[in-house]
Formats: sequence, structure tokens, C-alpha cells
Amino acid sequence: MKDFKKYFTLPATPEEVYIALTNPITLEIWTGDKAEMSTQPGSEFSLWEGSIVGKNLEFEENKKIVQQWYFEGEPEDSIVTIKLHPHKQGCSMEVRHTNIPDEAYEDMAQGWEEHYVGSLIAFFDEQ
Repeated sequence: MKDFKKYFTLPATPEEVYIALTNPITLEIWTGDKAEMSTQPGSEFSLWEGSIVGKNLEFEENKKIVQQWYFEGEPEDSIVTIKLHPHKQGCSMEVRHTNIPDEAYEDMAQGWEEHYVGSLIAFFDEQ
């Protein structure tokens, strides 16, 4: 199992990024696919038409999101923690994704860079 950790700078406030990550309508706009999301701890979520599914564990409004991402058949939970910090260019988003199966690591790291954060940056650049 591997861990991924990276900081990204987004051209938006932490409040705007938090909404983009937690509001199902906004999620559908920037991902381009149906999304299921709630800020209720213990609720299930689904992004990119089920490509990413899991359980919401913790929310700190405008500051932190903690989720369990499901990898079928894996003995340990894969936990994603996103922390949002004010930055002179908008928002610094710290992503920490733990317990990624070895065989999925490269695809997951690329997915964070290109699809997840790349789509989020493109969404804010179009505003």
C-alpha cells in the first residue's frame, strides 16, 4: 500500500473550493458527470458516475474533508484527507490519500493531478 500527498494551488477561495467539493450540483458542473454528495458524516458518495465511491467521514466547513474511498477486496481503508488553506493566489489544497493499493498508485496519482485537481482548476479558471 502506498500514500499520495501533494499541495495544489487553486485560483479560488477556500470557501469556494469547499463548495465545489461538497455541493452535488457544483460537483456535477466541474466533473461533467452525475455526483452524489452530502456533508453528513457517514453518508455515501459517488463521483464520475461511480468511478470514485466511498463514505464521508468528517467535515470542517471551508477547511477540511475526510473520506474513505473504497477499493474492493482491500484489507485496509483508503482515506482521503483534503485540507484547504488561504493562499495569496487563492487556496492551497493539501491532498493526502493513504493506503492506495500498489497496482493502483500510478493511475490514482495521475487521476489526482489531471482529472480531479485539473478539472477543478479549469472550473475556477472559467469563472
